[in-house]
Amino acid sequence: MIDVSPRRRREIIDALRRGTVPQRGLDVMAVGLNRFQSAIDDELTSVADGGAAFKAVRGEYGAGKTFFARWLTETAKQRGFATAEVQISETETPLHRLETIYRRVTENLTTEAIPASAFRDVLDGWFRILDEDAVAAGADPTNPEHLADRAAALLEQRLAAVTRTAPAFAAALRGYHSALRAGDIPTADGLAAWLGGQQSVASSVRRSAGIRGDIDHFAAFGFLQGLLTVLRDSDYAGLVLVLDEVETLQRVRSDVREKSLNALRQLIDEVDAGRFPGLYVLITGTPAFYDGTQGVQRLAPLAARIGVDFSGDPRWDNPRAPQIRLLGFQHAGLVELGLRTRDIYASGSSASDRILTLASDDYIAAYATAVAGRLGGRVGIAPRIFLRKLIDVLDKIEQFPDYVPPDAATAQINSVELNADERAALGDLNSIDIDV
Repeated sequence: MIDVSPRRRREIIDALRRGTVPQRGLDVMAVGLNRFQSAIDDELTSVADGGAAFKAVRGEYGAGKTFFARWLTETAKQRGFATAEVQISETETPLHRLETIYRRVTENLTTEAIPASAFRDVLDGWFRILDEDAVAAGADPTNPEHLADRAAALLEQRLAAVTRTAPAFAAALRGYHSALRAGDIPTADGLAAWLGGQQSVASSVRRSAGIRGDIDHFAAFGFLQGLLTVLRDSDYAGLVLVLDEVETLQRVRSDVREKSLNALRQLIDEVDAGRFPGLYVLITGTPAFYDGTQGVQRLAPLAARIGVDFSGDPRWDNPRAPQIRLLGFQHAGLVELGLRTRDIYASGSSASDRILTLASDDYIAAYATAVAGRLGGRVGIAPRIFLRKLIDVLDKIEQFPDYVPPDAATAQINSVELNADERAALGDLNSIDIDV
């Protein structure tokens, strides 16, 4: 039996019931990721020591790219990192406009203790640490003015490097600090929003800190550097940034694609140059994005930086390489995932004995075979729908004392249960609605 807290159990089961990847608890569901564990641990250790890292993950639909990314971020949070997941989108978060990426980072910033958005809590925590350090350095805690002066001096020391590259970030932090000291909450709120990349902050608020305009593409790098400084000074190990669904670049206009690929190349170069100590960047994409003519291969310098030869035996794939591949589930892995899911469900159920009896190991194995068979034997695209249907069976066993699940071999899949990506992976083009 797998031992998880009631909250984690509920979050895992609710997500699987919806057909989505859980946000938490993936350490107890990780199947087939052991071969990456050592390399990921080493990379996170290096980043926590002041280094930086970039990793590209490739895999077909259903190979587990989102699962891998969530597993990595949860592992990182347990090691003291803050994390942020950004879905690349042509309209909302285009990669060639890094200011939108930065804004999503602050909106989605998450820590082990604080769900998104933890950005404001991180800022406030940093100032609390400044006050504590000022007192440790000799400031009189009973003299507010003396304490404020010593804390301001520490702020200047710690933002010295950021001030050279992003003076507006440092200025906004000073203004935010002053507004908090003065009890001017509206101004503090506005400056916190501006520091987070939000637009339409009142000009009067910006003037109070001596700043103008909004964060643009070129300033975004400096603001990311400032955020990393705040995180590391707040005793976080660093930031793990996931850029998910980067393959959407293949479907945008050619000029936008070129700009986006170049922005990605620039980000990698800045990471390699040591500009972002404490930053771990992970991108995910399909093989077509990395190898096709509409993706990475369109920009030779980018292809050279993250290209890896995957023509050999997958058993000898190097997990330390800048690009790694996920092969997707085989039947044994799908069964193991089903068994873990059943055990998690049973761990907090009043009907645990019935669940373990009726959804036996043999039943789970047969059910996995049947679901994959209904998908043309494509085990790689089966996990989402398999787990969703399995949760449905477990729900019925728990709720209805007289319920007996049907023979596993009779498991059926209705087309409405599949999403567009699963239909496309099956080649069922006639079942996809196309807007014209």
